[in-house]
Amino acid sequence: MAVIQMEMPEEMVSFILSSDKDEQLKRNAMMLYPYVHDGIISHGRAAEILGIYKMDLIALYGSLGIPYIEMTSEEIDEELSIVNALKEEMV
Repeated sequence: MAVIQMEMPEEMVSFILSSDKDEQLKRNAMMLYPYVHDGIISHGRAAEILGIYKMDLIALYGSLGIPYIEMTSEEIDEELSIVNALKEEMV
């Protein structure tokens, strides 16, 4: 672990200094999320940094309302139609 100094609004300090391990994990996961979302690091790499399994990180994000797959219903329908067309070609 590394120790860093950060500037933040005074009102945030009580939220950041939690000694609860689950809260620390959530905080650290949320600090990594923008990099995961932007494709800078993968879910797997973020999980490695946090010292947890990838599926546990995906479940944690899910419990916080952050989906693993970000697709519109139209994109999902398009993907399913491609899969169905490929299945029909194989038969």
